[in-house]
Amino acid sequence: MNRRLFCNALVLFGAGATLPLTACSAGDSKKTFPLQLSEAQWHKLLADDRFQVLRNDATEPSGSSPLNKEKSAGTYICAGCNLPLFSSVNKYESHTGWPSFWKPLYTDNIGVKRDYKLILPRTEYHCARCGGHQGHVFDDGPPPTGKRYCNNGLALKFVPEDQALPELV
Repeated sequence: MNRRLFCNALVLFGAGATLPLTACSAGDSKKTFPLQLSEAQWHKLLADDRFQVLRNDATEPSGSSPLNKEKSAGTYICAGCNLPLFSSVNKYESHTGWPSFWKPLYTDNIGVKRDYKLILPRTEYHCARCGGHQGHVFDDGPPPTGKRYCNNGLALKFVPEDQALPELV
């Protein structure tokens, strides 16, 4: 049974809700990104939970990220390569259990693709530099964009505005 069929079956029968991280990728393995690392290099660079989210399109449990409670001014960067993705100015409480933003810091830093993991199509977004899975974007966000970038907290690191951004990996 292929992984997509298996994951769809889990969702249909409710078993997927009990998994701590759902790693059912519909990833585009042919897509190349400016930062290319081997799987071994990614494993060395990332903790296992971050690796699962960023490299295998896993989803962390709702409400599990400390970034949900982060209210300080600053920048949210990709946990894989340190590319700036979101500003705290654009963060809002979506009541979904995941950090949410109504627009990216720079549109060129985000890539998107169609995702059929839950049968119905969704728009997955990822870091445009390393390809790290971030989350999904929905059309139910606040004005002025009407977008909700629903992000895995494990896919981000927060840098307070009084600190310099780290160098890109």
